[in-house]
Amino acid sequence: MPRPPEPAKRRDLLESIRSYVIHNGLADLSLRPMARALGTSDRMLLYYFGTKERMVAEALALYEARPLLRVRGLLDTMGTPRDAAALRRFAEEIWRQFSGPDMRATLPLYLEVMSASVLHPERYGPVMRDLLGEWTGLVTSLFRGLGMTEPHARTEATLLVDAMFGLLTAPLADGDWDRAGAACHALLDRLEPGWRVGDPV
Repeated sequence: MPRPPEPAKRRDLLESIRSYVIHNGLADLSLRPMARALGTSDRMLLYYFGTKERMVAEALALYEARPLLRVRGLLDTMGTPRDAAALRRFAEEIWRQFSGPDMRATLPLYLEVMSASVLHPERYGPVMRDLLGEWTGLVTSLFRGLGMTEPHARTEATLLVDAMFGLLTAPLADGDWDRAGAACHALLDRLEPGWRVGDPV
């Protein structure tokens, strides 16, 4: 009877795979070169993860949890927003951190994940859906805290998350982060008044 995969070894491999994918992307990803770079074999990777797609999906899911942990840490530091002004300050701090140089290096992978989820929905679609679902769910809960109904809160959260995601990825093409930052602040100028309303009339 084969020995089951060791959880600690599997976790270490996922960390290494995550780092490899961030630096090399998804395009033309091949098991053998990756295995060599990680000091293992393609057979061992398949032993632990079954398929390349499952392995990459798990590594990306591990990666995508990191920004959410950072945001939850911000909530611990800043406190849960209790009014529209506080929620705006929270959104501005998210922008400041996620548009910073340390995060910019990982942003191209977001675009690859999005493209892969469209081109290969059976492989990477769940990764993108989970990513957007977690972000939208978290932000929805913040709008609910302002007194909005669930449908209104989810609509506002979807607008904010999707718009900021686009603003974070667009500068990867032209490198104009100042313009993106100005657009983000203009977006918040327009959205914040609606956050004070609570339930729509």
